[in-house]
Amino acid sequence: MLSNVTGWIKGLTEAGIGLVALAVVVQVIFGSSAAFLPGDVIARLAGMVSSLGASGLVGLITAGLLYRIFSK
Repeated sequence: MLSNVTGWIKGLTEAGIGLVALAVVVQVIFGSSAAFLPGDVIARLAGMVSSLGASGLVGLITAGLLYRIFSK
């Protein structure tokens, strides 16, 4: 049962990452005023990256943990 739940979580995570990547590509092609995107995806991602960078060592550790989680 636990492996079934883990499989669902992995599938949803991969789908979410795929949707974010698709949103970035669409925004690069059509610009930030694309009617079918709810906001500025690239600006949100850049904000998250800059907040991790501003956090110093904690941000670096968090980025490393996120990389490790998503690279499995």
